[in-house]
Amino acid sequence: MPSLRLGNIAPDFEAQTTAGPIKFHDWIGDSWAILFSHPGDFTPVCTTELGEVARRSEDFKKRNVKVIGISANGLDEHEKWVKDINSYGANVGPTDVQFPIIADPDRKISTLYDMLDEQDATNRDAKGLPFTIRTVFVIDPKKTIRLTLAYPASTGRNFDEIIRVVDSLQIGDKHRVTTPVNWKKGDDVIVHPSVTNDEAKTLFPEFSQHLPYLRTTPLKVD
Repeated sequence: MPSLRLGNIAPDFEAQTTAGPIKFHDWIGDSWAILFSHPGDFTPVCTTELGEVARRSEDFKKRNVKVIGISANGLDEHEKWVKDINSYGANVGPTDVQFPIIADPDRKISTLYDMLDEQDATNRDAKGLPFTIRTVFVIDPKKTIRLTLAYPASTGRNFDEIIRVVDSLQIGDKHRVTTPVNWKKGDDVIVHPSVTNDEAKTLFPEFSQHLPYLRTTPLKVD
Protein backbone atom coordinates (compact mmCIF):
# COMPACT_ATOMS: atom_id res chain seq x y z
CA MET A 1 0.00 0.00 0.00
CA PRO A 2 1.47 3.42 -0.93
CA SER A 3 2.19 5.87 1.87
CA LEU A 4 -0.35 8.58 2.58
CA ARG A 5 0.70 11.98 1.31
CA LEU A 6 -0.28 15.56 1.98
CA GLY A 7 -3.45 16.29 0.04
CA ASN A 8 -4.76 12.71 0.24
CA ILE A 9 -8.18 12.11 1.78
CA ALA A 10 -7.68 10.55 5.20
CA PRO A 11 -8.92 6.95 5.06
CA ASP A 12 -12.22 6.41 6.82
CA PHE A 13 -12.61 3.59 9.34
CA GLU A 14 -14.79 2.29 12.14
CA ALA A 15 -13.25 1.68 15.55
CA GLN A 16 -13.87 1.08 19.22
CA THR A 17 -12.57 3.87 21.43
CA THR A 18 -12.56 4.84 25.09
CA ALA A 19 -15.45 7.20 24.23
CA GLY A 20 -17.46 4.54 22.39
CA PRO A 21 -17.60 3.33 18.77
CA ILE A 22 -16.86 5.84 16.02
CA LYS A 23 -16.86 6.17 12.23
CA PHE A 24 -13.86 8.40 11.73
CA HIS A 25 -15.16 10.85 9.10
CA ASP A 26 -18.47 11.23 10.94
CA TRP A 27 -16.58 11.83 14.19
CA ILE A 28 -14.51 14.60 12.58
CA GLY A 29 -17.62 16.32 11.23
CA ASP A 30 -16.92 19.98 10.42
CA SER A 31 -13.88 20.16 12.68
CA TRP A 32 -10.16 19.80 12.18
CA ALA A 33 -8.70 16.62 13.63
CA ILE A 34 -5.38 15.42 15.00
CA LEU A 35 -4.82 11.67 14.94
CA PHE A 36 -1.72 10.64 16.86
CA SER A 37 -0.38 7.14 17.46
CA HIS A 38 1.48 5.49 20.33
CA PRO A 39 3.67 2.37 20.42
CA GLY A 40 1.72 0.92 23.34
CA ASP A 41 -0.11 1.53 26.60
CA PHE A 42 1.77 1.93 29.88
CA THR A 43 4.81 3.34 28.10
CA PRO A 44 6.58 6.29 29.72
CA VAL A 45 6.94 8.71 26.81
CA CYS A 46 3.34 8.17 25.70
CA THR A 47 2.09 8.75 29.22
CA THR A 48 3.66 12.22 29.26
CA GLU A 49 2.28 13.02 25.80
CA LEU A 50 -1.35 12.12 26.46
CA GLY A 51 -1.29 14.10 29.68
CA GLU A 52 -0.05 17.16 27.77
CA VAL A 53 -2.79 16.79 25.16
CA ALA A 54 -5.40 16.59 27.92
CA ARG A 55 -4.05 19.76 29.56
CA ARG A 56 -4.13 21.58 26.21
CA SER A 57 -7.80 20.77 25.58
CA GLU A 58 -8.86 24.43 25.54
CA ASP A 59 -6.12 25.26 23.02
CA PHE A 60 -7.54 22.63 20.68
CA LYS A 61 -11.15 23.59 21.32
CA LYS A 62 -10.70 27.26 20.41
CA ARG A 63 -9.12 26.17 17.12
CA ASN A 64 -12.03 23.80 16.35
CA VAL A 65 -9.68 20.82 16.57
CA LYS A 66 -10.66 17.36 17.81
CA VAL A 67 -7.86 15.09 19.02
CA ILE A 68 -7.86 11.31 19.02
CA GLY A 69 -5.14 8.88 20.05
CA ILE A 70 -4.50 5.34 18.86
CA SER A 71 -2.50 2.59 20.53
CA ALA A 72 -1.95 -1.08 19.78
CA ASN A 73 -3.88 -2.30 22.83
CA GLY A 74 -7.47 -3.09 23.77
CA LEU A 75 -10.02 -0.93 25.58
CA ASP A 76 -9.43 -2.54 28.98
CA GLU A 77 -5.77 -1.58 28.89
CA HIS A 78 -6.63 1.91 27.59
CA GLU A 79 -9.03 2.57 30.45
CA LYS A 80 -6.49 1.49 33.06
CA TRP A 81 -3.79 3.53 31.37
CA VAL A 82 -5.92 6.70 31.41
CA LYS A 83 -5.93 6.50 35.22
CA ASP A 84 -2.13 6.42 35.21
CA ILE A 85 -1.97 9.33 32.77
CA ASN A 86 -4.23 11.47 34.93
CA SER A 87 -2.36 10.52 38.08
CA TYR A 88 1.09 11.29 36.71
CA GLY A 89 -0.08 14.37 34.82
CA ALA A 90 -1.31 15.92 38.05
CA ASN A 91 2.35 16.49 38.90
CA VAL A 92 2.42 19.04 36.05
CA GLY A 93 -1.10 20.43 36.29
CA PRO A 94 -4.76 19.36 36.36
CA THR A 95 -5.04 16.44 33.92
CA ASP A 96 -8.24 14.75 32.79
CA VAL A 97 -8.10 12.69 29.59
CA GLN A 98 -11.46 13.15 27.87
CA PHE A 99 -10.47 12.70 24.22
CA PRO A 100 -10.96 9.21 22.73
CA ILE A 101 -8.20 6.63 22.37
CA ILE A 102 -8.69 4.05 19.63
CA ALA A 103 -8.22 0.37 20.43
CA ASP A 104 -6.12 -1.20 17.65
CA PRO A 105 -4.70 -4.49 18.96
CA ASP A 106 -4.80 -6.10 15.51
CA ARG A 107 -3.00 -3.11 13.89
CA LYS A 108 -5.68 -2.74 11.20
CA ILE A 109 -5.93 1.04 11.50
CA SER A 110 -2.20 1.42 12.09
CA THR A 111 -1.61 -0.49 8.85
CA LEU A 112 -4.21 1.60 7.00
CA TYR A 113 -2.35 4.76 8.02
CA ASP A 114 1.13 3.28 7.55
CA MET A 115 2.05 3.84 11.20
CA LEU A 116 3.98 0.64 11.89
CA ASP A 117 7.65 0.65 12.81
CA GLU A 118 9.50 -1.53 10.30
CA GLN A 119 12.96 -0.22 11.17
CA ASP A 120 13.44 -0.59 14.92
CA ALA A 121 13.61 -4.33 15.63
CA THR A 122 13.17 -3.69 19.36
CA ASN A 123 9.87 -1.84 18.92
CA ARG A 124 7.75 -5.02 18.86
CA ASP A 125 5.31 -6.76 21.18
CA ALA A 126 5.63 -10.25 22.68
CA LYS A 127 4.15 -11.77 19.52
CA GLY A 128 6.72 -10.04 17.34
CA LEU A 129 4.21 -7.60 15.83
CA PRO A 130 5.64 -4.14 15.19
CA PHE A 131 4.36 -1.35 17.40
CA THR A 132 3.27 1.96 15.94
CA ILE A 133 5.74 4.82 15.71
CA ARG A 134 4.79 8.27 17.03
CA THR A 135 2.87 9.47 13.98
CA VAL A 136 0.79 12.65 13.75
CA PHE A 137 -1.84 13.45 11.13
CA VAL A 138 -3.50 16.86 10.95
CA ILE A 139 -6.73 16.57 8.96
CA ASP A 140 -8.94 19.45 7.87
CA PRO A 141 -12.77 19.57 7.78
CA LYS A 142 -12.73 18.32 4.16
CA LYS A 143 -10.95 15.19 5.50
CA THR A 144 -7.76 16.16 3.66
CA ILE A 145 -4.39 15.32 5.23
CA ARG A 146 -2.58 18.62 5.78
CA LEU A 147 0.38 17.54 7.94
CA THR A 148 2.19 14.32 8.74
CA LEU A 149 4.95 13.90 11.31
CA ALA A 150 6.74 10.72 12.36
CA TYR A 151 8.80 10.55 15.54
CA PRO A 152 10.92 7.61 16.69
CA ALA A 153 9.57 5.64 19.64
CA SER A 154 12.20 7.17 21.91
CA THR A 155 11.23 10.80 21.29
CA GLY A 156 8.20 12.62 22.66
CA ARG A 157 6.32 15.02 20.42
CA ASN A 158 6.30 18.80 20.71
CA PHE A 159 2.66 19.85 20.84
CA ASP A 160 3.57 23.54 20.77
CA GLU A 161 4.87 22.89 17.24
CA ILE A 162 1.79 20.89 16.23
CA ILE A 163 -0.52 23.68 17.40
CA ARG A 164 1.71 26.24 15.63
CA VAL A 165 1.25 24.36 12.35
CA VAL A 166 -2.53 24.22 12.84
CA ASP A 167 -2.52 28.01 13.34
CA SER A 168 -0.48 28.45 10.16
CA LEU A 169 -2.76 26.21 8.10
CA GLN A 170 -5.93 27.86 9.34
CA ILE A 171 -4.62 31.38 8.79
CA GLY A 172 -3.32 30.45 5.33
CA ASP A 173 -6.67 28.99 4.32
CA LYS A 174 -8.48 32.14 5.37
CA HIS A 175 -6.16 34.97 4.35
CA ARG A 176 -4.05 33.94 1.30
CA VAL A 177 -0.80 34.08 3.24
CA THR A 178 2.02 31.74 4.18
CA THR A 179 4.15 31.79 7.32
CA PRO A 180 7.93 32.26 7.59
CA VAL A 181 10.55 30.37 9.55
CA ASN A 182 9.87 30.14 13.29
CA TRP A 183 6.58 32.00 12.84
CA LYS A 184 4.22 32.24 15.80
CA LYS A 185 0.67 33.53 15.89
CA GLY A 186 0.80 37.31 15.92
CA ASP A 187 4.03 37.58 13.92
CA ASP A 188 4.14 39.06 10.43
CA VAL A 189 3.19 36.68 7.63
CA ILE A 190 4.18 36.32 3.97
CA VAL A 191 1.80 37.45 1.24
CA HIS A 192 1.05 34.44 -0.95
CA PRO A 193 2.82 34.54 -4.34
CA SER A 194 -0.53 34.21 -6.14
CA VAL A 195 -1.61 37.64 -4.80
CA THR A 196 -0.68 40.47 -7.17
CA ASN A 197 0.69 43.74 -5.84
CA ASP A 198 -2.54 45.47 -6.80
CA GLU A 199 -4.52 42.91 -4.81
CA ALA A 200 -2.07 43.17 -1.93
CA LYS A 201 -2.65 46.91 -1.66
CA THR A 202 -6.30 46.18 -0.93
CA LEU A 203 -5.94 42.98 1.09
CA PHE A 204 -2.82 43.93 3.02
CA PRO A 205 -2.38 47.72 2.94
CA GLU A 206 0.59 47.55 5.33
CA PHE A 207 2.56 45.00 3.32
CA SER A 208 6.28 45.50 2.68
CA GLN A 209 8.20 44.41 -0.43
CA HIS A 210 11.61 43.01 0.56
CA LEU A 211 12.53 41.08 -2.59
CA PRO A 212 10.76 40.69 -5.92
CA TYR A 213 9.27 37.44 -4.59
CA LEU A 214 9.04 38.20 -0.83
CA ARG A 215 6.38 40.44 0.71
CA THR A 216 5.45 40.47 4.39
CA THR A 217 2.55 42.00 6.24
CA PRO A 218 1.19 42.23 9.76
CA LEU A 219 -2.03 40.29 10.18
CA LYS A 220 -4.55 40.62 12.96
CA VAL A 221 -6.08 37.27 13.88
CA ASP A 222 -8.29 36.05 16.70
